Amino acid sequence: MKILIAEPMAPAAIDMFRSVEGWNVVVSDPKSYLEHLGDAEALVVRSAVKVNKDVLAKAPKLKVIGRAGVGVDNVDMKAATAAGVLVMNTPGGNAVSVAEHTLALMLSLARIIPQASASTKSGKWEKKKFLGNELRGKTLGVVGLGNIGRELVLRARGFEMRIIGTDPYVNPQVAADLGAELVSLDQLFAQSDYISLHVGVTEETRGMINASTIARMKDGVRIINCARGELINQTDLLEALNSGKVAGAGLDVFDPEPPKEGEPLLGAANLIATPHIGGSTEEAQEIVGIRIVQQMIEYLRNGIAINAVNMPALSPEQFKSVEPWLAVAERLGVFASYVAEGNPTAVRITYRGKIASMNTQLMSYAGLAGVLNRSLEQSANIVNAMVIAKDRGLAITESYESRATSSDSILLELTTERGTTTVEGTLVLGKPRLIQAEGITCEAGLTGHIVFMKNSDVPGVIGHVGTVLGRNSINIANFALGRNEGVEGERHAIAMVETDQKVPENVLAELKTHKAVLVARTVEFPA
Repeated sequence: MKILIAEPMAPAAIDMFRSVEGWNVVVSDPKSYLEHLGDAEALVVRSAVKVNKDVLAKAPKLKVIGRAGVGVDNVDMKAATAAGVLVMNTPGGNAVSVAEHTLALMLSLARIIPQASASTKSGKWEKKKFLGNELRGKTLGVVGLGNIGRELVLRARGFEMRIIGTDPYVNPQVAADLGAELVSLDQLFAQSDYISLHVGVTEETRGMINASTIARMKDGVRIINCARGELINQTDLLEALNSGKVAGAGLDVFDPEPPKEGEPLLGAANLIATPHIGGSTEEAQEIVGIRIVQQMIEYLRNGIAINAVNMPALSPEQFKSVEPWLAVAERLGVFASYVAEGNPTAVRITYRGKIASMNTQLMSYAGLAGVLNRSLEQSANIVNAMVIAKDRGLAITESYESRATSSDSILLELTTERGTTTVEGTLVLGKPRLIQAEGITCEAGLTGHIVFMKNSDVPGVIGHVGTVLGRNSINIANFALGRNEGVEGERHAIAMVETDQKVPENVLAELKTHKAVLVARTVEFPA
């Protein structure tokens, strides 16, 4: 397993990777990491490396991208998901550092510290010129009450500020318990003396600080951004700084980064600028580095995805309950894809028994991946299965039967233009087992090389199968049978014949020469 670290990382975190026996850890940098991507299975980045579609195309073996930090806008999430690459981050790891940096910028703006320092160091003594303001009694508007926003609120309370906040995912009581009054964004703009941004970049938030929103703010407002540069229209901010509408701004982030040479905004006398160092403390870098390594090791070794950004998040306890059923769902999907005739148009998955009360999303994705993988050049997995299915117009529905009388099982129905194939499976001693196919009860393992047969329930078929396979030197490992007893009219039987090797097409053709044999198909399960 090759682990590629593309940006500076805490030595303790690197040592954690290196302690895993058999793993090759390559420590590179943003300028030369590309030459190591070809056989890398895991990639660690911070904020400098931009993982886009072209980068992913150079990494065909990549399984996971670990972002040591919270923001993942430097990763093309759509492309990563389509490539089946899991993306995970470390929310909250540097929250205290960013909150403290935000306060540092607020204090620097209030007391004009950078300018006073430069003046004094130049030999001047301009006490009257640098008359500052207290934070006490001022209103701080916090846009986004996530990990960092909450840490900022806790610290700003110590300065006796009035704190208001806006966040569509936080209810008023939670905000009140934190010590902030929840208001609308327009109210926050109108009432705040200081505005601090702590949200990600979305269609709604991109450019949220612009000429129109600045016009609705108090005269002399101060704006701090330690989140993402794209949140601010820099041209509009510069105009407001020059006019005095905005008394000062403290920016740790820019768009683009680093700012272009000669960027006019950097020339504003009432701007304090830092080079995206909000989370750059020794403590934070060690925390996020160690956390992302722990998460990636857990995923690569055990399949447990913690803080996954592009797949459903489960706790380790939830994942351990769900994990055995992922194999059941996937192998049912594989089986159905071999047995069905025609092009898939829909998949329906029914969860029966206790598993109906579990988080079934990953199971459904695993079932979809099993259906898709037989016919795709691109590998489908639980990360990208839903995206691939939607791109191909494959509909998926789920249903649940949680009655006490229901045993635990997964029923997968694959519909094509030629009809619907139904298969059902469960766990027996922790292993995936088929319990029904095409409405006929039949218990068999979902593993290895299988010949699936359906035939009229008449004498002589089993002998015919044994004769044909024996004549072609193909050994039978297991033979499971089932038939639709108790039905009116012609009765049918199915067989799951496990062999030591794949049965070639010419032998399948021989099996079909018996007039009672209706279907004979090979099924190849993943190792």
